[in-house]
Amino acid sequence: MKISEKFKEIKEKEGRCALIAYVCAGDPNFEKSKEIVRILKNYADIIELGLPFSDPIADGPTIQQASERALKSGMNTDVYFKFCCEVKDESIPLVCMTYYNLLYHYGLEKFVLQCSVNGIKGIIIPDLPVEESDELLNLCAQHDIDLIFLIAQTSTKERIKKISEKAGGFLYLISVLGVTGARENLNIEPKFIEDVRTVLKDIKKEIPLALGFGISNANHINAIKDKVDGVIVGSAIINKTGDLKGMENFVGEMRKATEK
Repeated sequence: MKISEKFKEIKEKEGRCALIAYVCAGDPNFEKSKEIVRILKNYADIIELGLPFSDPIADGPTIQQASERALKSGMNTDVYFKFCCEVKDESIPLVCMTYYNLLYHYGLEKFVLQCSVNGIKGIIIPDLPVEESDELLNLCAQHDIDLIFLIAQTSTKERIKKISEKAGGFLYLISVLGVTGARENLNIEPKFIEDVRTVLKDIKKEIPLALGFGISNANHINAIKDKVDGVIVGSAIINKTGDLKGMENFVGEMRKATEK
């Protein structure tokens, strides 16, 4: 199922906000990580699987540590694709989140092909500027994969327009200034989401908006679920890696909070 189809299904059939769950593939090891994904499938609409990189510049301590654990357990790009192949599910789109260095060394064409054959429907590369994305965009288009871009609260309307014109899947709106990580409060500029909606209307583009970075409790979701189409929860899930029952309860609460 394509990402756009998933958002449409949730909106039309359930009338709620989508829950996108992020975990790092291979954390703490291959088999335990598969078990975590199995739990997430019961609640998440889309699963973001991080391909660990040694220098994840957009990530805070929680995801950095998860990446380190995964790399120590033997996770690499080839093992990652094997992992995706084993956990893929036609009804729950998988999204790969990683850094450009890994694609560059693996080979862009080979990377996108492997994403395609192993069930990945979208790719997020936080350190790839939209101005330098054409080659990857073209490859993704050939394999029917969405290249998903991030938009910061500091982005100008001109930049939002430039990103939106090329974006696929959903627009990843960054809820905070800084790196990923669970937070007490979300400091979202009131006009931020409104500005993005205005730009999309101006360029006549329909694409879901998903908010991420810092979302760590049901109150956060309750505060924003009427303004966006999806919420992304990552670090708060990873923090419960050592307690799978606790993780399941937490993700269940997050899912319940998406209902309107």
